[in-house]
Amino acid sequence: MADQSSHQKYEFKKKLESLRNKRGRGTELISLYIPPDKQLSDVVAQLKTEHGQASNIKSKLTKTNVQGAIESIMSRLRYLTVPENGIVYFTGAVDIGANKTNMETTIIEPPQPIITYRYHCDSSFYLDPLEEMLREAKTYGLLVLDRREASVGLLVGKHIEPYRNLTSTVPGKQRKGGQSAHRFQQLRLIAIHDFYKRIGDAASEVFLTVDQKDFEGVLVGGPSPTKEEFESGHFFHHEIEKKILGLFDVAYTDESGLSELVNAASERLEDLDLMVEKKLMQQFFKELVSDSGKATYGEDNVRENLLIGAVDIMLVSEDLRAERETVRCTSCDYEKKTTRDFKPGDSKTSLGNCPKCGSYLEVVEKVDVVDELSEMCDQMSTTVEFISTDFEEGAQLLNAFGGIVAILRFNTGI
Repeated sequence: MADQSSHQKYEFKKKLESLRNKRGRGTELISLYIPPDKQLSDVVAQLKTEHGQASNIKSKLTKTNVQGAIESIMSRLRYLTVPENGIVYFTGAVDIGANKTNMETTIIEPPQPIITYRYHCDSSFYLDPLEEMLREAKTYGLLVLDRREASVGLLVGKHIEPYRNLTSTVPGKQRKGGQSAHRFQQLRLIAIHDFYKRIGDAASEVFLTVDQKDFEGVLVGGPSPTKEEFESGHFFHHEIEKKILGLFDVAYTDESGLSELVNAASERLEDLDLMVEKKLMQQFFKELVSDSGKATYGEDNVRENLLIGAVDIMLVSEDLRAERETVRCTSCDYEKKTTRDFKPGDSKTSLGNCPKCGSYLEVVEKVDVVDELSEMCDQMSTTVEFISTDFEEGAQLLNAFGGIVAILRFNTGI
């Protein structure tokens, strides 16, 4: 996703969500991936062949829809100059319910180069190559341990994935009767060594499954002196041992300790998008609990502050999906604006009747809330930052604050 703004990433993700929910009645949806170095004459030649083969489809409706989709693409290719990353066409008769279909075309210029040419016809669009472009490649190995427990996980992009939890059989410091202190201590050291070896083997097994070109290194956390003992004992696989980035103090060694480790290593990870987003959310929370009045949340409050140029940074959840609709009465002058959260594929909700005259209401304008507020930010020199829900503070932004908050330039009282 290099060289993309956060807003472009948001729009790209939203387009894929919409395409993912579209279905055809048969194998009527065409996905066409054209790499930048592909000769268009070769593409057109194949499309003509596919058009001819479609005449053998038994269902008259399916045959008509497939040939219509192919003809639509060929007409668009006539004047096409392929962009530097290639281009993708999604075309076909999409089922819109009530026994109806609608011929739709979506064109995407991908954020990364398309490697392989592909023509795909199915009941759904083929999105795997584009969804792979959303995958965060940078990966860190995470290990937290003490002498009783250890947890192994991966930090993939902005998401922590727990993999293994191990518990030890190391005896406590109090020996049972009948054992000499020396004998007891020897048995205890052997048990600790065996547990460290189990940890090293389990962690190495997980870390070696990662594509090593994406594997940035390993973070080890735990109380002192446990983590230092583990590192000095060389319990990792030799290839993994070379990638230890640092040891960090953490209090917990269960799954929650993995998150604590990432926070403890924040300076080491400061260039990661995750840490940048965490710092922004922490800045918002700091203003929120202070008496500065320089934090606000919710669409209405943020909108009002944007209108007077008071917003310094607007934080938006990557998973926010909302539309602002202008609803008007078909008979009188009644009009209102409402915001509706939605998910791709949602059915339309009833608008009800006009509260003034009882006539039907209709939607006369519909805009994406994020697009609208982002345009206002551009006009007011306000920074827009998109926040993932893959970490605790990001999930709070969406679930507790409605997906939109703002850090203000000054206290407005709004």
